[in-house]
Amino acid sequence: MDDDRENREGRGERAAPVPVGSPAAVRVSDADRDRVAARLQHHYAVGRLTLPELEERVALVYRARTRGQLDAVTADLPAPVRAAPGRGGGVDERLLVVLLVVAPPAGVVYWLLARRGGRRRDTGER
Repeated sequence: MDDDRENREGRGERAAPVPVGSPAAVRVSDADRDRVAARLQHHYAVGRLTLPELEERVALVYRARTRGQLDAVTADLPAPVRAAPGRGGGVDERLLVVLLVVAPPAGVVYWLLARRGGRRRDTGER
């Protein structure tokens, strides 16, 4: 991103100014950069990015100073999928593994009840 700006400025072109009050002009924190880098790693893991693309984009992320610069790095990637509200619950896989190892019948019962509860929430039955 900085290279593009330097190239434009070297040719006499200037980047379009970002209005001071716009969300794109807001400075980002290290935590913001880490979240975007983790999102890029996810996209690499599922095959949307190659390793060189990942490395290039992560470098851009850690050089980014504003929200607009971070957004530009992920503009061509799908937005993260968020869980639907009220759809919590389900099977806690860690608890299920512990129950299956320590008390297999309890693990099976937990698994069956969690599945049954999930269906009930989906259909709206009570």
